[in-house]
Amino acid sequence: MAGNLVVLSADLLAMLIMFRVTDDLGGFTRPQALLMFAVTAVAFSVADLAVGNIERIRVYVRTGTLDTVLVRPLGVLGQLLAVDFSIRRLSRIVYAAVILAVALHLAHVAWTVPRALLLLIAIVSGALFFASLFVATATVAFWWIESGELGNIVTYGGRDFTSYPMSIYGAWFRRLFGFFLGLGFISYYPALALLGQPDPVGLPAWTGWVAPLAGPLAAAVAALIWRTGVRHYRSTGS
Repeated sequence: MAGNLVVLSADLLAMLIMFRVTDDLGGFTRPQALLMFAVTAVAFSVADLAVGNIERIRVYVRTGTLDTVLVRPLGVLGQLLAVDFSIRRLSRIVYAAVILAVALHLAHVAWTVPRALLLLIAIVSGALFFASLFVATATVAFWWIESGELGNIVTYGGRDFTSYPMSIYGAWFRRLFGFFLGLGFISYYPALALLGQPDPVGLPAWTGWVAPLAGPLAAAVAALIWRTGVRHYRSTGS
């Protein structure tokens, strides 16, 4: 539990330190950038609570214990998620929610019913997106058992990318990770809609309102990858 809070605190501190040497990041003030950070933090924390333990699938594949799960008349993914579910990760969600509340207060969001709904939907969509990353990258273990580091690079790297305004990255980096992989739609564009800010990258204002569609799309892709992995699984246990 303490480890999760320390990591989140370190990430937050890193952002605040940046604002000691600059007045804005990519054209955004500290409260505005903090809002993007906080939306990511809450969404990622929810995903980590729900499916973060799927990373252990490589252990089950290596030892062959996954076979016992496959023969049961229950969903494979649901069983694996239930095995090591840890309620202790809830503390990170609470901490992230406090950061979000502070960020919303400092950013002076002009609240309307649509914006309030957008915030809730964006968090759910972001959590679904990160959960999809966890599942999709963990599925690689069906073909390559020692794929843990690859999964960490994608999931935690994706979290770090979305914690900052996308406008700070170079054009090719934005195109690859922000648009092609969809990471820009987790917190950056919803935050723009909440703030009523124009996009320095140049996309229209309505982008933030449709950005949450990225979550269900990512889930559909992850489900396809997962089903393919399960079909191709061959026991490696003795």
